[in-house]
Amino acid sequence: MLNRFRIAIFTIFLTFYGFVDATEILEGKVVGIHDGDTVTLLISGNQQVKIRLAQIDAPELAQAFGQKSKQSLSDMVFNKTIQVEKETIDKYGRTVGTISVDGLDANREQVKRGMAWVYRQYLHDQSLLDDEDNARESKVGLWADSNPMPPWEYRHGGKNAKVVKVSQPPKVEVTDSKLSFTCGDKRYCKEMASCEEAEFYLTQCGLNRLDRDGDGVPCESICKKSR
Repeated sequence: MLNRFRIAIFTIFLTFYGFVDATEILEGKVVGIHDGDTVTLLISGNQQVKIRLAQIDAPELAQAFGQKSKQSLSDMVFNKTIQVEKETIDKYGRTVGTISVDGLDANREQVKRGMAWVYRQYLHDQSLLDDEDNARESKVGLWADSNPMPPWEYRHGGKNAKVVKVSQPPKVEVTDSKLSFTCGDKRYCKEMASCEEAEFYLTQCGLNRLDRDGDGVPCESICKKSR
């Protein structure tokens, strides 16, 4: 009986250890920079692997700050030996992962520098949103523009999409017996006076950042309390 118990414990240990150790790490030298979130890695066997930085989306090269984002990533990793914590292979055959170089998380650093957006569709580390908020508030990188266009919207609009800079948010007013809101300069949940105002900014002003998890409910710390 004791031997069976020991075997069971040993089996559980091996299963757990195998799971923890399942993360694949690629190491090699960066030999190409395609844009602000994609590089080419030369690994052992003289094999080239295209790496797409996970959880972030850099401006397209034709967008404002597209070239600067590419240069930022190049300054960090080009011609250097890096490690890539692999997450998956995307539909284009690129290895998606997090790049570490000299102890620096290059994915996060691009966001901190205002050289990339957090890619909400593929986000699993919510702390990256705080880094984006800090960059936005400091107006660094792409956030120096008053109305930067997310790259996923730019791609959706095609190659002829244009970045429109707006000095002030469009004025939209909604008035009924209870509500009277206007699209103004508010950007964060902490600035919202109520759930109704947060819903107005989300649906009428296009402030999608208020709905971080994409479930249609803005500022859940406010709205879930009021429901």
